[in-house]
Amino acid sequence: MANVTVIGAQWGDEGKGKIVDWLSNRADVVVRFQGGHNAGHTLVVGNQTYKLSLLPSGVVQGKPSIIGNGVVVDPWHLLSEIETLGGQGVAIGPDVLMLADNACLILPIHRDLDQAREAAAANKIGTTGRGIGPAYEDKVGRRAIRVADLADREALEAKIDRLQAHHAPLRAGLGLPPLDTAALLAELLAMAPKILPFAQPAWLRLDALVKAGKRVLFEGAQGALLDVDHGTYPYVTSSNTVAGQAAAGSGLGPKGPGYVLGIVKAYTTRVGGGPFPTELEDEVGQHLGTVGREFGTVTGRSRRCGWFDAALVRQSVALNGISGIALTKLDVLDGLPTLKICTGYTLNGEPIGYLPAGLKAQSQLVPVYEEMEGWAETTQGARTWKDLPASAVKYVRRIEELIGAPVAMLSTSPQRDDTILMRDPFHD
Repeated sequence: MANVTVIGAQWGDEGKGKIVDWLSNRADVVVRFQGGHNAGHTLVVGNQTYKLSLLPSGVVQGKPSIIGNGVVVDPWHLLSEIETLGGQGVAIGPDVLMLADNACLILPIHRDLDQAREAAAANKIGTTGRGIGPAYEDKVGRRAIRVADLADREALEAKIDRLQAHHAPLRAGLGLPPLDTAALLAELLAMAPKILPFAQPAWLRLDALVKAGKRVLFEGAQGALLDVDHGTYPYVTSSNTVAGQAAAGSGLGPKGPGYVLGIVKAYTTRVGGGPFPTELEDEVGQHLGTVGREFGTVTGRSRRCGWFDAALVRQSVALNGISGIALTKLDVLDGLPTLKICTGYTLNGEPIGYLPAGLKAQSQLVPVYEEMEGWAETTQGARTWKDLPASAVKYVRRIEELIGAPVAMLSTSPQRDDTILMRDPFHD
């Protein structure tokens, strides 16, 4: 297949950054197709660590990279991230980075609204407070400012007035000061010359690249169970995170996504509120969090940890049309004498093999576990299948059986080269 789409198959934080970075060697262009700078990818290359939250992972290798129309973009953060990477020796100019000219912007008013709502909420969703949700609200409300508008002062003035009409009562109700429209216009006009050189019709460039036989790598953010339609609603993100969004969020079309690679952690984690059937609040959960360094790239928040949930991933395989998975962080399980895999649930005493849509039902699920023998040997840094302990191989094979998808790649450390390749997604 010519193209590959990488998505998180759990609640995010599965290690997508390393896998996308690794696959970038085989791709000609990398495309980010949804989310905002609420997602974080950490890349470890030798002794250097790169933390990205908006830029596609391909920029670290100098690969042509596109921020698609499905992304909501904080332009000030984008410039800051470019500057930070520049300080690490990674130069990013319009020759490397393209920003879809029809992508919508995240403005300071969105951040204000996001933070004020979260602070006032009795049942907090656990947003990053970076304005992503309110920016998507303005997008679907047809009042957003888009990248192309930065080149048109009259359009900016008209759109700011429209935003003011909508946001003024919201700000007043939350005790926020009135919007200073003149200051916002001045900020946008000052920032525009720095952003506009990156702006292009991304769909047109992608169409030309595909017709030229180039390989496209689509990079998702968050995870499938945070999808605004298919996730643990309302404890979800504000965009569609499933693989199908790669088409709409880039403008390439439904045949574009190609091979879908689901990134799956060898256990389960999630950040923020919401149901988590296999969550562990004991010493095993603490072990997973400590050894796995389970802290958010963007927020630094500690992640909730639990046993591998095969029912959840099986559902994700179906929702995304996953062709194969990349199993990450197997080494975090080293040394645990007994492992558990959730094969399904019971709800009110009755068996159920999937995550239901209702929030109450989700919170009442009782996991059904299958126990497996752990391994004392280390798997960290293994680069061939034969380097793995027999019990680790059995664990991986059992996961394949339960989720109905093969393991295409196996990651055994954060380092780029500590990866076992069973199937090459670009040639499968």
